[in-house]
Amino acid sequence: MASPLQFAYRTQKAIGVFDADPVYEALPGFTQPEGNLRCCVYSGCGRYFAYATNEGVVIVDASVGHVLTSLPIPAVYDLSFSPHGTYLSTWERPAKDENGDATKNLKIWRTIEELADDAEKQPIGKFVQKSANGWNLQYTEDERFCARIVTNEVQFYNSNDLGTVWNKLRVEGVSDFALAPGKNQNVAVFVPERKGHPASVKVFNVPQFTSPISQKTFFKADKVQLKWNQLGTALIVLAQTEVDKSNKSYYGETNMYLLSANGSFDARVTLDKEGPIHDVSWSPNSKEFGVVYGYMPAKTTIFNHRAVATHSFPLGPRNTIIFSPTGRFALVAGFGNLAGQIDVYDLEKDYRKITTIESGNPSVCTWSPDSRFILTATTSPRLRVDNGIKLWHVGGGIMYNEDMVELYNVIWRPVPAANLPNVDPLHPVPTPHPSALAYLGTVKTPSKPVGAYRPPGARGSSTPLHFKREDEGGAAHSVSNGVPQVGPNGFGRPRRQIPGAEFAEPGRPSVPGAVVDDENLSKTALKNKKKRNKKAKEGQAGEGATTPNEGGLAPPRESVDGRSPDRNHQRHHSRSQSRSNNLAVRTQNNHRSRSNVRQSNAPAQQAAPVVDAAAAAAQSADAKKIRSLQKKIRAIEDLEMRHAGGEKLEDTQLKKIATKGSVIKELEALEREGH
Repeated sequence: MASPLQFAYRTQKAIGVFDADPVYEALPGFTQPEGNLRCCVYSGCGRYFAYATNEGVVIVDASVGHVLTSLPIPAVYDLSFSPHGTYLSTWERPAKDENGDATKNLKIWRTIEELADDAEKQPIGKFVQKSANGWNLQYTEDERFCARIVTNEVQFYNSNDLGTVWNKLRVEGVSDFALAPGKNQNVAVFVPERKGHPASVKVFNVPQFTSPISQKTFFKADKVQLKWNQLGTALIVLAQTEVDKSNKSYYGETNMYLLSANGSFDARVTLDKEGPIHDVSWSPNSKEFGVVYGYMPAKTTIFNHRAVATHSFPLGPRNTIIFSPTGRFALVAGFGNLAGQIDVYDLEKDYRKITTIESGNPSVCTWSPDSRFILTATTSPRLRVDNGIKLWHVGGGIMYNEDMVELYNVIWRPVPAANLPNVDPLHPVPTPHPSALAYLGTVKTPSKPVGAYRPPGARGSSTPLHFKREDEGGAAHSVSNGVPQVGPNGFGRPRRQIPGAEFAEPGRPSVPGAVVDDENLSKTALKNKKKRNKKAKEGQAGEGATTPNEGGLAPPRESVDGRSPDRNHQRHHSRSQSRSNNLAVRTQNNHRSRSNVRQSNAPAQQAAPVVDAAAAAAQSADAKKIRSLQKKIRAIEDLEMRHAGGEKLEDTQLKKIATKGSVIKELEALEREGH
């Protein structure tokens, strides 16, 4: 029977080693240490497990948990094994001795060695290492050589003799380096921009340092990540600047380059979506890599070893891609300030999506060595609540759950590929631990999302393209830097109804006050409508008894002094009651003269043309529709110009361009009817 999968964890007060599937129990022979525990680590071969306490460093057999040896070195803050576990490196905080000189805080030890009973274990090498970043030595795959960076050079040592520098790679201004894994003993070095000169990455073959076998120069690079594939045949350079001079991002600008180790190929990886590069990862087969890039919703694409895109996954809020150790699966997830969703894809089955895991808020996500399980953990100090470990099957089901207090770290025990069982990771599905069933009982059913708020005037219409997310067919994200611009799908235009937009529900208008069928009205609304109609009829009847010109569309006739006839009549009548009899005759004459004028003007008013209300309304509707179609044609012509200029349009925009002919025909028909 093969040994079960195993992982180790470190909490505030203890370190534990746990056997996972299929036993799900603590390693029987391991005694949990307690107290102030700073770090723990497995060797790359999986044989050893080491942890540091205030008293020293303890090395145990990872298979049974028994203590193998200990190092008398307190206050160790970090540990690291060589690839095959032959050497162990320890790092302490920088300090000074009595003379004010820096102490040698980086020490290299043999993991297992024969000593006399009263002899004390001694390090085989000591160095001064002030920075905690990149503090450890880098070893070749066969552990024959190791290297460390100092000012303007990379020093190489024979792993058995760390007291003498075996060789030096002199590079002016070097700030980072990476030894290639695999049998190719190559080293890549990075030199940042300096005094107007571009940054550069050079690849040398160890120990032939006279000239590089591959190199690439570029600007916009204050720091880089050097990522070799597992065979050491290709290198990805992820370059980043501290400040984005275009002011599009707070986190600087990122670019990516691909170099072959033999110098036959080097190129900048072209990405078809604007925005930062969130993550890049090599597949274990060393023939392809995945990149997550672009403003949210981000795009995830698989490239081959020649930087040619072979497949793109759907857009979504994602920022992480991790290949399984066997290379068959890939998980694309959104961690940090995103929702924690994990999409699992089967790369051997036409990139088929297997499942989506709702993992919560994990800060750790790793594959098991056999590619059957995904471990997620919420750790401190990023989150000090809801700390714990969850184990998921690759098919999406939860297998194990354990809540912890202030969990700091979780790591899988490495297993060599030759020792992995040759089984299908998807079938059969293993039996979950009872803790997984208990966890499922506490998970609340997600409530139906209420959606975004929509004002009353927009609740009946479909969402315009420039208000939709890009993965829903909307406009792509663009940054204007304060300059007004009109982006794809009309983004940036005033918030007006998009020409040609349809109602989400047929018959339901989006403009307040538009005519509504009685069938769609409530009882109260129907009652109020009847009252309004009744008042309108009574008003029309009252207006019918007045003079003929008052019933038309012409404005009411004003008198000489600017007042309406009704107000003049009321004013004159009130004055006639208060005046004396000698003024009454003059008032009667005024009334008589005004009536004569009114009678003389009556034939002219009756001869004026009377516009039919229904015809005017129909003409107004046709004119509005003509303007709407003309505006739609202008929008289509704008899209055609952008498409001709080489801009990549969305599918909805291309469909809109295809409707140009029908829109022109409809416009011509309306114009003919108007004439």
